Amino acid sequence: MANMLQSLESPLLEDTVDGSVDHQGYPSKRSISGGWRSAIFIIGVEVAERFAYCGIGSNLINYLTGPLGQSTAMAAANVNTWAGTATLLPLLGAFVADSYLGRYRTIVLASLLYILGLSLLTLSAMLPSLIAFQSQNVDYFTSYSPPQLQIVLFFFSLYLVAVGQGGHKPCTQAFGADQFDGQNLEECKAKSSFFNWWLFGVSTGTSVTYVIVSYIEENFNWGLGFGIPCIVMVAALLVFLLGTRTYRFTIKRNGKSPFVRIGKVFVEAARNWRTTPSLKAIQERTQENLPHHGSHNFNFLNKALLVPACLKGDGKACSITDVEEAKAVLSLFPIWATSLVYGIVTAQSSTFFTKQGITMDRSIGSGFRIPAASLLSFIPITIILFIPIYDCIFVRIARALTGKPSGITMLQRSGIGFLLCVVSMVTAAIVEMKRLKTAKEYGLVDMPNVTVPMRVWWLIPQYILLGIADVFAMVGLQEFFYDQIPNELRSVGLSLYLSIYGVGSFLSGFLISIIEETTGGDGKTSWFNNNLNRAHIDNFYWLLAGLSAVELAAFLYFAKSYVYNVRTS
Repeated sequence: MANMLQSLESPLLEDTVDGSVDHQGYPSKRSISGGWRSAIFIIGVEVAERFAYCGIGSNLINYLTGPLGQSTAMAAANVNTWAGTATLLPLLGAFVADSYLGRYRTIVLASLLYILGLSLLTLSAMLPSLIAFQSQNVDYFTSYSPPQLQIVLFFFSLYLVAVGQGGHKPCTQAFGADQFDGQNLEECKAKSSFFNWWLFGVSTGTSVTYVIVSYIEENFNWGLGFGIPCIVMVAALLVFLLGTRTYRFTIKRNGKSPFVRIGKVFVEAARNWRTTPSLKAIQERTQENLPHHGSHNFNFLNKALLVPACLKGDGKACSITDVEEAKAVLSLFPIWATSLVYGIVTAQSSTFFTKQGITMDRSIGSGFRIPAASLLSFIPITIILFIPIYDCIFVRIARALTGKPSGITMLQRSGIGFLLCVVSMVTAAIVEMKRLKTAKEYGLVDMPNVTVPMRVWWLIPQYILLGIADVFAMVGLQEFFYDQIPNELRSVGLSLYLSIYGVGSFLSGFLISIIEETTGGDGKTSWFNNNLNRAHIDNFYWLLAGLSAVELAAFLYFAKSYVYNVRTS
């Protein structure tokens, strides 16, 4: 009888996913929750969010220099500031999610803020038309500058979108990866593929918006161009809510915020900085209860385990698990720091790449010219085409050679992407040198408004190389910062990954300002002269190629000595 009861209970226990519950608070069952059945909803939501975000960002510089009448320099500064802010705010969104609201509630709240921001953005774009209609003034657009109300409403709504994106971006991907149990071999393999197909879906959304929305904005109406992403975000929220019954929700280890626990480790370690008597005993204890192989790094944090004099009995300042989590977080920063040049490089695709395209021959057939911003679609299109090749062919070959479920390690994958960034910048520099030479040969150096007789397709290789680089570096970094951080801080891990692009955007703007001041003073021609035929963006690309090579060397140094969390062994 006992054997019969045990046999009946065993399938139920195997079907239960440890550490997660369903939407009603009961233990999650593997057979009816999580996995791809849940992930497909979340990927669909992210596809829509990227469609909305890129529908604004891809052509933002043209809206600022067009309807809002800003100079190119001011518009570029505003684009970099907004993009940098939008990719740093996920740190705040992740803090709110991991400490207070949870990922599910944060996604819902962020989506509502996103929709509100997009609605106000659409209204700001339509405001001049409404004013002109009310005043019956058909010459409004040519006789008046943009009203102050439009400018204020536009930037308020733009940064409201950034706030919504800050809560949405880190939580959706972490919540999607939470649907796969890392302790189950099959789901562990599926989780690795999830990051690949996540990028595939995101790239699909961005490629569509680059082609369709940018064309609508330039040729029809900016209000319509901003309104379509708003409608798409409403649909995305509804899709996300439809999948609620299938989701797995991670259980917090205890009532304390993970930020409080880890912060306390650093505070107690600093407080006991000069204390040494019981360190040997502490090191022996940490080795006995070793959670993962990284325990031997950052030993100074072990001092957080010392018992302060004011405590009696068996009390200790921090648990061994808390100290190990703090070490895991700290070990990510060398990898983060040596990835920042990659963030600088990716920032060029929506600025100088686009500006190059504007000066070149973009005609197709008779009378049709493709929007320069639509060239960005070659990056996600490349990703869409290459992801299946990577997941179905490259990974299987690498898996057979290395025996690893993912084929190669996360840092190896990122390193290959950084190498491709070097190649992309070298290619961009060579193409720009040819463009400048063509402009000089045809006497167009002082005629910036005349199209350089060089086909825009010359730019495609640098876009394609960046796309392939993203397949390796972007996915590798995503998986690394999700997997190598404590469970309850995974939204923060992904926001750290996103901050690479945010800090990269700010560093790009800072670097451009320094170069502009250095090369443009005393009547000299700046590398970033408004007349691109006299500028030297090629020198900037060579500089980025050199910086990328230095970054790659530093990254390889830290990656070689990095000890992976035991979960991924």
